[in-house]
Amino acid sequence: MKKVFLWWLIAGSKGGENRARIILELNSRPYNANKLAEKLSLDYKTIRHHIDVLDENKIIQSTGEKYGALYYLSDEMESVYDTFLEIWEEFKENR
Repeated sequence: MKKVFLWWLIAGSKGGENRARIILELNSRPYNANKLAEKLSLDYKTIRHHIDVLDENKIIQSTGEKYGALYYLSDEMESVYDTFLEIWEEFKENR
């Protein structure tokens, strides 16, 4: 996964901040969409949208089906997590 892509996903596209918050939560443990919505104080549909974006881009993976699916970081994302944190810190400083 390239750093430029992570920049786009977090800082260069609408909703990047929410995607970053989801990544941060999933780094600590798997969650289902409902629990993520609750933890992040976001609408369930908003969470579902960002989960779909993250899943399509191989940032997260899931186990289970539908409502009960648990989401967690993909191996590829875990391998670049330090880079993600650098981007996140710079993003927060510049917003």
